[in-house]
Amino acid sequence: MKKTFLICMIVTIVATSCSKDFLNTTPTDRISSVNAFNTTKDAMTVLNGIHRGTYFREDQGNYGYPSMMIYNDMLGDDLVMTAIGNNWYNAEYRWLSHRNENSGLVSYSYRFYYDLLLNANLILENIDKATGTQAERNFVKASALTYRAFCHFNLVQLFGIRYEKGVNNTNLGIPIRLNSSVLPQARDTVEKVYTQINDDLNAAIVLFATASARPTKSHFNINVARGIKARVALTKQNWSVAATEAAAARTGFSLMTNDQYKEGFSDYANTEWMWGVDQIDDQSGFFGAFHSYMSCNYNSTNIRTNPKAINRIIYDVLPNTDVRKLMWDATGSTLAVTPPGGLRRPYMTQKFRLLGSPSTTTQGDVPYMRVAEMLLIEAEAQARLALETGDVNATSNARNALFTLVKNRNAAYTLSTNSGIALVDEIMLHRRVELWGEGFRFYDLKRLNQPLNRNGSNHTVALANIFDVPAGSKDWQFLIPRAELNANTKVVQNPL
Repeated sequence: MKKTFLICMIVTIVATSCSKDFLNTTPTDRISSVNAFNTTKDAMTVLNGIHRGTYFREDQGNYGYPSMMIYNDMLGDDLVMTAIGNNWYNAEYRWLSHRNENSGLVSYSYRFYYDLLLNANLILENIDKATGTQAERNFVKASALTYRAFCHFNLVQLFGIRYEKGVNNTNLGIPIRLNSSVLPQARDTVEKVYTQINDDLNAAIVLFATASARPTKSHFNINVARGIKARVALTKQNWSVAATEAAAARTGFSLMTNDQYKEGFSDYANTEWMWGVDQIDDQSGFFGAFHSYMSCNYNSTNIRTNPKAINRIIYDVLPNTDVRKLMWDATGSTLAVTPPGGLRRPYMTQKFRLLGSPSTTTQGDVPYMRVAEMLLIEAEAQARLALETGDVNATSNARNALFTLVKNRNAAYTLSTNSGIALVDEIMLHRRVELWGEGFRFYDLKRLNQPLNRNGSNHTVALANIFDVPAGSKDWQFLIPRAELNANTKVVQNPL
């Protein structure tokens, strides 16, 4: 019987990604449950392989979740390409790749998340039999459930239509996979996918409460699971749950100082990072890594010839007293750090910076979740709850959450007096600035049913090609990869 194209080997990531925790499999397309799940220590080796898989380099343009972060921002309005450079990400920036069923983007994004997901399912099928403490089993199981939820969540946002509150979301989402089988399977509804996502996150949160501690920030814990649940609730417009979970998620973490903010967003020891990549020496991606394209000082052709910039519309409204103003150079000459011979462009980024000037390594960590995001989710959810219900307490809560964040970045900031739409707009402005380059903008525009609008900014026609995409257009859905359609006749394509 045919298998879907998406998984070449069920444990490809686990078996090939870890130089220190290499896991041999017999046969090569399966982990033997006898060999890999005898003990919780063995199961942790498999789990570590999945963690490594989040940033494993498949090729120069595809290197796990960090590459997906760039893709998502390339499809937005706040990341500006300043030159063609050496052609990386130009097709994505022009809204071409995700609407091409044969493109590398749709194939990789589909395969990447399902690879992680099905390896997580393999853990879930075997972990209860592993010898070890219950706390250890709970940690591994909760982590696998969180990965399954995380992958389904990203997949349905890319390939499904947006979730709409108050209606039956019966549009096609993506196939829900709850075991390690790769047999053909039909797409489930958007509603059913989100139900499964929340079921997995709720189960994970319960398990994490009695689980052993995570070894590093590259692993999940109860805070990260709650942070992902807050993201899901925000996408579903479930404002009260989003606010509650975001507040709970950041417990025990603190915002970074202004001095830390200027250090370059490349060290996951930062107090504000809740989850991220710890890029170790022997796993650097060189030209296939996040900082190969998003840093300001890696000595590569792409960085030298195509410095990334911020949309001037959101940059220009920041006061000079805000530390985030230093993360971009409006003139391209005043503050700019570049490799030797690198182009200088207005509004070019200084946010992501590696050690060395110039840097000859991309050994920089990548943030997946930060305290700032949780505060912004809390603020936005409370402000939108106030809009829906007229609850004055929600308005106050939104202002206070925003104040906690912005006062930290700008000592001159005072508590907002905005309410209603004006308060929402203020929060969204800070979300766009704060999370620039961290992979949220395409998702934000889609979940809010807003259009792509690059007009009046520093985007150029020659580079961007696309300036306007109407809200709700079919173009907001990635096409299913042609290879998957050929292998799996149960899956139907999105509108062309």
